[in-house]
Amino acid sequence: MKMLTTLFAISLSLYGANIPSDTNLTLDEAIEILKQDNLEIKAAQLEYQSTQAKTDQISGMNWGSLDLVLNAANTDDAGNAFGFKLTSRQASFADLGFGDFMSAAPGSDVLSIKPEDLNNPGSTNFFQTKLEYTLPIYVGGKISGYTDISRSMEKMQQLETDKTINAKIYETRKAFYDMALLENAIKNLTTINDNIATLEETTQYMIDEGYAKRIDLLEVQAKKSNVERNLNEMQANKELLYNYLSFLLNQEVTQIVVPDSAVEQTELSTDEILARNVDIKQAQTGLKIRKEMVDVSHSGYLPMIGLKANVQSSAVNLDEYKMVDNGSYTAGVQLKWNLFSGGSDSNKVEEAKVNELKRQTQVELAKKGIKLQINKIRTEIASLDYEIESLTKELELSTEIYNNYEERYKEQLASMNDLVVKQSMQIEKVLALLKVQNKRNERVFALEKLANGAQ
Repeated sequence: MKMLTTLFAISLSLYGANIPSDTNLTLDEAIEILKQDNLEIKAAQLEYQSTQAKTDQISGMNWGSLDLVLNAANTDDAGNAFGFKLTSRQASFADLGFGDFMSAAPGSDVLSIKPEDLNNPGSTNFFQTKLEYTLPIYVGGKISGYTDISRSMEKMQQLETDKTINAKIYETRKAFYDMALLENAIKNLTTINDNIATLEETTQYMIDEGYAKRIDLLEVQAKKSNVERNLNEMQANKELLYNYLSFLLNQEVTQIVVPDSAVEQTELSTDEILARNVDIKQAQTGLKIRKEMVDVSHSGYLPMIGLKANVQSSAVNLDEYKMVDNGSYTAGVQLKWNLFSGGSDSNKVEEAKVNELKRQTQVELAKKGIKLQINKIRTEIASLDYEIESLTKELELSTEIYNNYEERYKEQLASMNDLVVKQSMQIEKVLALLKVQNKRNERVFALEKLANGAQ
């Protein structure tokens, strides 16, 4: 079985609480544990929560932002020094250089005087507390558009989570039904092995009585060894299945209740499967995102209007810092409209439209591809059902033939070689039936996997 070849690499070091070893776990119980404890499902659910947080983050832009800004600076730049004092409402005529003006000699050209206090103010401190609020009043639908896109991305991630859950349920169900097939094959081979053990005793008795040869006993023992080798391999596969189930459920699993019947093929029609298929839903959601991106791309043609307001208090000396006396406010609205961008806006719209058309093609391709898979799987299942029915009859016939030849051997009407050949045919049918039944289960579950929509 394909699944069993990769199980040796599975690490079981992250198990949660163990299931009691005397508990026979049912398939329904396993699926419930899987949904709660499987690590891949948990990771997918956390990714979905992260996507939800991104949507809230984008939507929050509608409310603008309120910032508290604290400034502490020191400068000897003339412009900044005078500006700081003016902002703090602490400027005086002295800061403008009126001292030099007042001390000018009568009749001198006062307009040519370079005021020292204004041009070289020296080291000046500046302390400011500002509360600033900005609000996007209208941005051409960008915020609402990106919020819609983010919500669609949420849905996409939810579908991806559903896809992960469906895949893990598929693997769990298949493991249970694989175990049922293994136990049935082990039961058949054990019966054959018991018959060989009886034949071994009979042959030894016939050798003692002079009716059989030593070579007959060796042939029986060789066949018994072959059957025991197959049984040992199947037991190892059972152990691997338990390890794999333990990995899936993130808990140690040692006993399960195997299904008592073959897995039934889904009765959903092709159209119903297509309507429920997660891959198609993801493609359709992707198409919706592309349409929303076309809408957003048109915002480049529209103006942006924003509100900005702040209150502040500042001082050049901390001991003169007064929130009211030194306070001020600013409030205003700004309109910004890009009138020319070299055609980039129209190119963005064209790109968005092309991507939308491409996504439409991908949706149609996904539908046709899934429909092709459905028809292929159903054809394979029908063929495998016929093969199973035929092999079951062949196994019954080979068992009857072997029993007949065993009686004939005891009556010395058939050789040990004839008996071993018939027994080999019987074992071959058991193994062939197991292989085909497992393949049928895999195909039925593959169809079920396609049919699983978002739950």
